[in-house]
Amino acid sequence: MPDMRDAIGVLLAGGQGERLAPLTRDRAKPAVPFGALYRIIDITLSNCINSDLRRVFVLTQYKALSLNRHIRAGWSPLAGLGDYIEVLTPQMRVSKEWYQGTADAVYQNIYSIGSERSKYTFILSGDHIYKMNYSRMLQQHIDSQADVTVATIEFPAMQCARQFGVIETDKSWRIQGFEEKPEHPKESPHRPGFCNASMGIYIFNTQLLIPILLADSEDPKSHHDFGKDIIPRIISKHRVFAYNFVDENRKDALYWRDVGTLDAYYEANMDLVSVSPVFNLYDQDWPLRTWQQQWPPAKFVFADPERMGVATDSIVAGGCVISGGRVQGSVLGYNVRVNSYCEVSDSIIYNHVNIGRHSRIRRAIIDRHVSLPEHTEIGYDTEADKKRFHVTESGIVVVIRQESLIEEPESA
Repeated sequence: MPDMRDAIGVLLAGGQGERLAPLTRDRAKPAVPFGALYRIIDITLSNCINSDLRRVFVLTQYKALSLNRHIRAGWSPLAGLGDYIEVLTPQMRVSKEWYQGTADAVYQNIYSIGSERSKYTFILSGDHIYKMNYSRMLQQHIDSQADVTVATIEFPAMQCARQFGVIETDKSWRIQGFEEKPEHPKESPHRPGFCNASMGIYIFNTQLLIPILLADSEDPKSHHDFGKDIIPRIISKHRVFAYNFVDENRKDALYWRDVGTLDAYYEANMDLVSVSPVFNLYDQDWPLRTWQQQWPPAKFVFADPERMGVATDSIVAGGCVISGGRVQGSVLGYNVRVNSYCEVSDSIIYNHVNIGRHSRIRRAIIDRHVSLPEHTEIGYDTEADKKRFHVTESGIVVVIRQESLIEEPESA
């Protein structure tokens, strides 16, 4: 494997997350909870640590208070002997604007990247769920003598249509073309019926990245985006290759989820709770790390058949008390109380939620610090839910606090 000390990572975590609203009302998208204990950004940062990519800049922007605190508390202790995971807020050193796109975000931090004098720069996204060994990708990048490498994943061609950026390659995996969400995606020469979708993960030779970003910054017609502008512009001038995703999740099907929408986010959480989960949190060979609060063990009380405290096919974090209620197929964060005669199913419950007696919750996302009164029903009457809450096209009900004066606090 290559020496990962020759590389740095730039993790883009500044997106506004409008498609995840209202969950992003008070927090940055990468700070949205995932899998009871984690934040979305923890998945990519865990990939970095497990791949020995231990010099990482995290570029934040919108509502980043809780995200900054989370990284400082959970990831800064990993720094030492030249390693770091460091948050970079917009510095306005080369521009007076907020980040205008993914490429512009990196461009605005060009001095920090250049000061590291690394041979290779990884560009990563903070809102995808997957397990990937970045050192494998770097090895191919070096072996193919590439200037740029783009990570791709094989999807059925019909699935790619109008959904993903599609990479066209030759049989040596050199990129010949790129189309953004094409209606008729071009099939892979390696697997008929499938196409190579871009994962939004790139490796650049750093000495090439800097002049490319400088040129893009001066182009008034550019969206300043890697997928829309940079990659299509350079494939005819430089050696640009695709890297076919190797999944460390070790399942029959490749696992990569873009959790940019509420429905996709909900489904990714539901992928965790089955007997044999689609996305495995319990793999000791590829551990997922985070900062965890100190809470007592989860507690399940009352053995009365009419109000038995049980949870099945669920993930329950510390501090929870299932007090005579039933939980099925759900993800519960810290300090959740499910009171007597309640039924919670197929739901995501954030930290510090209290569910009053005799309540029924189904296919819902309940945000932090929500207290539901007794006899609350959510997920059983769509029209009634729409009058009170946000409801997605697939019928997922999202419940948030009615008032918010500040960003998500550190203890959330």
